[in-house]
Amino acid sequence: MRRLPPFLLAAAVLALPWAVRGTHLEHLVRAGGIVGLLMLLGLGLNFTLGYVGLFDLGFIAFYGVGAYGAALAAARGWPAPAAALFAVLLCVGLRALLGLTILRLRGDYLAVVTLGFGEMARLTINNLDRLTNGPKGLQVPALRLGPWLLAANWQFYYLIMACVLLVAAASLRLENSRLGRAWVAIREDEAAAELSGVAVGSLKLLAFILSAVPAGLAGALFAYWEGFVTPESFVFWESILVVAVVVLGGMGSVPGVLLGAAILSGAPLVLQACLSPEWINLRYLFFGATLVACVIFRPQGLWPSRRRQAELLE
Repeated sequence: MRRLPPFLLAAAVLALPWAVRGTHLEHLVRAGGIVGLLMLLGLGLNFTLGYVGLFDLGFIAFYGVGAYGAALAAARGWPAPAAALFAVLLCVGLRALLGLTILRLRGDYLAVVTLGFGEMARLTINNLDRLTNGPKGLQVPALRLGPWLLAANWQFYYLIMACVLLVAAASLRLENSRLGRAWVAIREDEAAAELSGVAVGSLKLLAFILSAVPAGLAGALFAYWEGFVTPESFVFWESILVVAVVVLGGMGSVPGVLLGAAILSGAPLVLQACLSPEWINLRYLFFGATLVACVIFRPQGLWPSRRRQAELLE
C-alpha cells in the first residue's frame, strides 16, 4: 500500500498523452514536457545546491551551452545521439574549467561569480554571430533516432520523462552512497569535514561537474524539441527559477525537486487560467507571495530529505 501513490503518479504521467488525445487539453502534454525539462535542471542543480550547499546563480548558462552545442553539431550533420553527447561533454568541460577557477570561493562570493558567468555566457552567445548567428538564433534539424522521426509533443514528452527517470534514479543512488554522505558533510560543516579526512576540494568539483550532465541533456532536448534556439531562452530569470525549484521542493531531496518543478511550472498556468484579463499581470504577485509563504512556513522545503529535516529539527 505504501507504494500505491507513486505507482498511481507514474501511471498518470504515462497515461497523460493518451488521456487528452483529440481534446482541447492536448496542450497539457507540451506543458508536461516543459515541466520535465525544469525537473532535469532542478536535479542538476541539486548536486551542487542541494547536496553540497554551493549557491550557483548562473546554472542556466549550461542549459544554453547544451542547447547551442546540440544545435551546432546537428547543423553539421551529426546524428542526434552524438550531438546530445557532444552537448553534454561540452557542458562538463566548461563546468570543470569554471569549477577549478572559482570553487575556492564560498557563500555570497560564489553566488556573485556564478551570476556573472551566466550573464557572460549569454552575452557571448549573443555576440558570436559567425558561430551562433547572434540574436537571430539557430535552426535545429528534426530529431531522428534511427528510422524514427520525433516531431510530436507526446514523443518528446516520453523522451524527456525517460531522461528525468534515469537522472532521478542516479541521483537517489548517489544520495545514499558514501559519496552522497560526504557531500552532505561538506554542506553542513566544510571545516569539520576536511578535518575528518574528506577530500573537500575534489568532491565539490565532482558535484559541480556532475550537475552539468542533466543541464546539457536538457539543453539538447530543448533544442531538438523547439527546432530553434536563441539567447533569450537562457536569461537570468530562468536561473532564479531553477534555484527556486530546489529550495521550494527541498534541498537535497530528489522527490522534493520533482515536486518543486511541477508546482513552479504549473502554478503560472493555473493562475493564468483562473484570473480575469484585468488581473492577469498580478499573477506574478500571487506567485511570489506563495513562494515567500512556503519559505517562511516550510523552510526545509515542501518535501525535504529525511536527513535534512532531522538536522533542522535539532
